[in-house]
Amino acid sequence: MTSYHNRLNSILENSLVNQDAILIITDISIKNKVAILVSHIYRGQEIIVKSVHHTINITFTEAKLFTIRCEINYVVQLQDITCIIVITDMILAAKQIFNSSFHLYELYSIVISKDLRCFFKRNLNNTINFWDCPDSIKWSPHLLVDKESKHIKIDSVFSSKTS
Repeated sequence: MTSYHNRLNSILENSLVNQDAILIITDISIKNKVAILVSHIYRGQEIIVKSVHHTINITFTEAKLFTIRCEINYVVQLQDITCIIVITDMILAAKQIFNSSFHLYELYSIVISKDLRCFFKRNLNNTINFWDCPDSIKWSPHLLVDKESKHIKIDSVFSSKTS
């Protein structure tokens, strides 16, 4: 665990120095069928965007892919970016992006792939990396996002009804 924690810190330090790298850290929590998706996007030493999305009746994997989709869509619009690093606590969901077979999350894969295709066409040396960061690692930047996702209160948009 310690060596993995050190590798994540190294990634963070490199992205903080490298102005053409973007670091995306995501987390979600689901309470009462409401998914709260939080992500921080770092460029250099500052958080340039804090995103909060919420939706109802969505699976954990869909929620994670949705937040990755939103952040990648934003990041590929930025100029002078050559490296995107996505740090998530659900790497299995991120792997669905590159699954070319038919699957439940195919729409997310198609949209993310389209955005990434534009990113790679700009410069063939552009890169994207995905890193798994389970909560057990207790890496401070991810803990911050995790804490925000668990403490944001969203009022229900629709009242509960039964029939």
